[in-house]
Amino acid sequence: MNLPEHLEGVRVAAKRALQPIRPAGETTAAPKNLLFSSQRTDAGRGLPPYYLVYFLLVDLLEFRNLGRFEKLAWSVPIDYNGKAFLIEHRKFGLGIFVEDPAAHEKAAAEVAVRIHKAVKVARPYFEWRAETAVAESKLNVKNHTNELGERFKYFLSEYKSVVDSIRSEEGRRKDLSPEEWMSGCNTFSSEPYMLTERATWLAGAVIDAFFSFTEHVFIHLAILQGKIATGNEVASLAGADWATKFKAVFDLKDSTAKRFYDDLTEIRRQHRNFVAHGSFGKQGEAFTFHSGAGAAPVLLPHMRGTQKFALTGPLTVEDPEAIKTILSFMEFLWADEREPARIYLQRTSLPVIMTMAADGTYARAMQSCEEMESLAEHLVGEWDRSANMDW
Repeated sequence: MNLPEHLEGVRVAAKRALQPIRPAGETTAAPKNLLFSSQRTDAGRGLPPYYLVYFLLVDLLEFRNLGRFEKLAWSVPIDYNGKAFLIEHRKFGLGIFVEDPAAHEKAAAEVAVRIHKAVKVARPYFEWRAETAVAESKLNVKNHTNELGERFKYFLSEYKSVVDSIRSEEGRRKDLSPEEWMSGCNTFSSEPYMLTERATWLAGAVIDAFFSFTEHVFIHLAILQGKIATGNEVASLAGADWATKFKAVFDLKDSTAKRFYDDLTEIRRQHRNFVAHGSFGKQGEAFTFHSGAGAAPVLLPHMRGTQKFALTGPLTVEDPEAIKTILSFMEFLWADEREPARIYLQRTSLPVIMTMAADGTYARAMQSCEEMESLAEHLVGEWDRSANMDW
């Protein structure tokens, strides 16, 4: 890569920090079969992440990379005080390799120390490298849709289980005689209360998990739909609020989308903000003031979008109603033209590849579930081969 002038000093400093390590050359002592006979050293297990070592040696300092081989992503031969070592990223991780590791463990440890120092010095280069990659959109966006979806389903299942227990307990109490009721009064008064309390906690967890899920999946849907196509756009949307992410995917001119937007916005304001802003009350009832009517609640400004306090606000969305709305939206989320996206995002856990967004690959795949199935199957195969380093 063409290095900006302001980073030339970083290159010089990193090279100095790495000394006496240099690229292996004709004067480097190395057995003829080093590439096949070398073994992993213990010292090499503590190297920095593989990509930083690669960027340092190959990109910044222009050491020679011998390329890929079976179960090997890259290999850089180095010279340390005249002795040949290999810095390699193999299937089981990055390491320092040498013939007869036991005899050269001390030297390998010294190599590791110098690589760590050089990586620290090269930090400005890595930052520039990251900024360049984002600007060029040659990157993948991690996909945790399935993981976040499973979290949502777990809390929902727990919530439903407690609600069923409450209904069962209420049904059992209706069949009791007055004598049975009185004899078990203490038990009856405590058990339903505790179940109701648990249901409230779990409802909050369900709602929180839902908004975490949608904040993540909206970004990926926007990419797959061709709404955003650059790394900078992804970064900007990731930093935006939930409402902005929703609008990146759905057109509010659509009456169904607008209804869900309004309902979910109110649920988010009352339930999620309730926890985020100190759990005073779902309408922001932090204060109660003294009056002839008794204690009267005062709503906080942040719950109303204004700097004026108030005594009234929108009607509270109760937990069952909130969860019912959320479940309806989850069906709407994966319906119609968004259905193919579910195949990619939830069934495969593949990252979203920005270059495929830019060249129209995703746009073509989003035309039908069959097209997306074909693309996903192909990419999963490529991913598995890459993970196994089966080149």
